[in-house]
Amino acid sequence: MEVYSNENEQVDAVRRFFAQNGKALVVGVILGVGALAGWRYWSSHQDGSSRETSSAYQKVSSALDVSKPATLDAAAKFASENNNTYGALVSLDLAKRYIDGGKLDKAAEQLKSGLQDTKDANLQAVMNLRLARIQLQQKQPDDVLKTLDSIKGDGWAAIVADVRGEALLSKGDAKGAREAWSKGIASDASPALKEMLQMKMNNLPA
Repeated sequence: MEVYSNENEQVDAVRRFFAQNGKALVVGVILGVGALAGWRYWSSHQDGSSRETSSAYQKVSSALDVSKPATLDAAAKFASENNNTYGALVSLDLAKRYIDGGKLDKAAEQLKSGLQDTKDANLQAVMNLRLARIQLQQKQPDDVLKTLDSIKGDGWAAIVADVRGEALLSKGDAKGAREAWSKGIASDASPALKEMLQMKMNNLPA
């Protein structure tokens, strides 16, 4: 089982693969699907449409620039027209640009839209984590907890526990935060993440 201490690691791996191979719908290979199964899935989608979508994705993704609204509009158009993994990845990229520009509402809206474009549980987990962090910034702890409940897989337990604890603490539930972080520490998390969770617990009121 792969344990994730940072969802950025997963996103970066996906982007590198797409940049190098330019094939549609093979995120499963990067996100934990066996290489043989991934290869068969990849081979079954090598048609003209996939190649065109791949090329368009690379152009849109590489051109994204928060200082150039036209590139954001082009990305949003691509995401809305491609209800597939490419559309989801562009939504993820676009949400980051909106966050960088301080447009949290737009970022959240883009992530919610992107979640409908992929059935891959790990990619959905990445997007839900990003959404939960935005909701935390927007002081919407109940929405954070609901979003986190959508994330499945033991590999995400620690990082979900981290965000859950923050949401509970923002509600004034120090006990709940302690319990969440304790579960994160007890999971198969990385030493660095466990240390961070322990530090947060140590800073809780007695």
